[in-house]
Amino acid sequence: MDMENFTSVTEFILLGLTTQPKTETVLFVVFLIFYLITLLGNFLIVLLSKVDPRLGTPMYFFLSNLSFLDICYTSSISPKMLVNFLVERKSISFQGCATQMFIHLALGGTECYLLMVMAYDRYVAICSPLHYTNIMNSSLCIQLAVGSWLGGILNSAIHTVLALLLPYCGPNVINHFFCEVPAVIELACTDVSTNKTVIFVCAILVVMIPFFLILITYIRILASILKIRSAAGRQKAFSTCASHLTVVTLFYGTIIFMYMRPGSSSHSEQDKMSTLFYSVVTPMLNPIIYSLRNKDVKNALTKLTMKKVTSQ
Repeated sequence: MDMENFTSVTEFILLGLTTQPKTETVLFVVFLIFYLITLLGNFLIVLLSKVDPRLGTPMYFFLSNLSFLDICYTSSISPKMLVNFLVERKSISFQGCATQMFIHLALGGTECYLLMVMAYDRYVAICSPLHYTNIMNSSLCIQLAVGSWLGGILNSAIHTVLALLLPYCGPNVINHFFCEVPAVIELACTDVSTNKTVIFVCAILVVMIPFFLILITYIRILASILKIRSAAGRQKAFSTCASHLTVVTLFYGTIIFMYMRPGSSSHSEQDKMSTLFYSVVTPMLNPIIYSLRNKDVKNALTKLTMKKVTSQ
């Protein structure tokens, strides 16, 4: 086949979530609210972690990293998705699609690693409380955070490069609301079985291994909590993990469904809903979960609010 046919696609058309104009208007309002809540909630977590000395612990260092990541994560797709709700022709350039693929996948992989790091932090805090400060020192915390980001970026680079090396000669219609790797490579005019295998293998390394390590960590945490004699002590220990465990369940539940199926399995509408949940809904819920179940965050927010009121 002539090479010009392989480079004929210069843009993609996104089918989006629906083709009904009235439904798109409603979805625009709903997801605009979601996006604003996500930005506000996660920004507050980052701000409180910086201005309140009581939140200057490793746990809140990682939490602020997670909040900053969630701001970037949902921003990689939400603005474009909102615009597409209002326009008839939902197009994205080839370069824009590649950029969106890379950023979204990099941040998703980073979140997988970061949630694993946060589980380790809770393990040390509960199972080795006397050595917590020495073990989770600032140097190690920075190394773990940087390692999480680099791991996510490396994983994304592999998938994005492999996807861009494929020939795209048409059609150019993506059955999704943004450029996600599995949806994009379906348009390649060549066999993509190798790409699907790489996606599956990397999902094991980036998703399943961290997930199983988190499970093992919480099994050991639970064993340590059960050894605490007082009910109040057990409740306090468990409450420090409950928020993180809830976030892990929400995030990993949908992302495993999305990426850990055999390559032949393709359910476009289900894929859209799964991606929507872990890319848009979960980043919105994370700060709510942490603030509702965390006295330190609520006290810091109250203190900041009172300071603003008294200064006026």
